Amino acid sequence: MALFRAVLQGHHRIECIKYFTARVTATPDDPSKPQRQDVYLRALRNHVPEFEVHFGHFLTHRVRAPLAKPTEGKRFVEIIKTEEKGSDVNLAVHLLNDAWLDRYDCAIIVSNDSDLAESMRLVKEHGGKTIGLITPGKSHPSRQLLKHSDFARHIRASALRSCQLPSPIPGTNIRKPDHW
Repeated sequence: MALFRAVLQGHHRIECIKYFTARVTATPDDPSKPQRQDVYLRALRNHVPEFEVHFGHFLTHRVRAPLAKPTEGKRFVEIIKTEEKGSDVNLAVHLLNDAWLDRYDCAIIVSNDSDLAESMRLVKEHGGKTIGLITPGKSHPSRQLLKHSDFARHIRASALRSCQLPSPIPGTNIRKPDHW
């Protein structure tokens, strides 16, 4: 919530924060991953009343991939590939649906996934809504997304540090784990 307040101008009121993700599964090197995700989502739900979570899913499968530097007799390697599925589609559908239902004046997209460009274009062209783009990390914002946004910001490390959830979450016994 604090991060969005810092990005938006004072006249904007935050009605809803929609978080699009997928349930993680335990791995041999990190068996507590699902528990940490559950604690994080519970903390957000308890601390931010406007928070909603919408789940996609992970798809894991074996694929053959070419080696960057093939050796004699070995050009390919079999790897396990994990992909998040549905989260970007869910975000695009909610962006469009909420615009058509007039649930917002300004939407903030926190992503750099160019697959969202068409839904942003439709919202701008047919809905007349304002769209802000927040790009995570140090990467440059997608040109396709920038074309359809009214403003763009990077999430700086200092902003992330100053906008962390409190530990414990007030009114609960939810504490920040050693590693989110």
